[in-house]
Amino acid sequence: MHLADGIVPVGMALAGYGASAGLTALSLSRINRLPDPGAGLPRAAMLVTVFFAASLIAIPVPPASVHLVLAGLMGVCLGWYAMPAILVGLFLQAVMFGHGGLTTLGLNGLIFGLPALAAFALWARIGGRWPDLAAAFAGGGTVLLALALFAGTVLLGLPASVDPAAERLALMALVTAHLPLVLAEGVIVLVLLRVLRRVEPRLLAHA
Repeated sequence: MHLADGIVPVGMALAGYGASAGLTALSLSRINRLPDPGAGLPRAAMLVTVFFAASLIAIPVPPASVHLVLAGLMGVCLGWYAMPAILVGLFLQAVMFGHGGLTTLGLNGLIFGLPALAAFALWARIGGRWPDLAAAFAGGGTVLLALALFAGTVLLGLPASVDPAAERLALMALVTAHLPLVLAEGVIVLVLLRVLRRVEPRLLAHA
């Protein structure tokens, strides 16, 4: 579900960098308003490691392979730290393992960063009252949102020389292959957040 180099036009890739930079700047400005902006850095470093390591466990689901995304977990546990943390994780994935491209880093940051911030916003609003509902969105819901953003970006960036019908069919197959991940990640994140609420609620203290 990562956009590779060359899959979208240069202009779209540059726009992705601009939008991602703007969202990161907004996140950093919100972080700087906190009483101790540096207090969340150790937690962010820990979650970047989890985000990065999760991508190494890929399960073949023809015609693709899938791995845990955990963007929603990043959003719930990190809040505004999630966007810069996800960009760091995506950069490491691209450089070290070729997951996604460097030219499309900005777009990939939006594909995963926006769902993370959506999970953060929903958890902050209803997590105290309906934690399981918010956790379900943080798990499976964010994967669906990321899939929609990924598919929309690919369709918008289709070159004129590509057969639209064939590309849509291939994209539909790729999206369908990720649907089991929606259920799997929904269950995993739900369980993780239930455990964190009981044994280490400070990890969710920002919400």
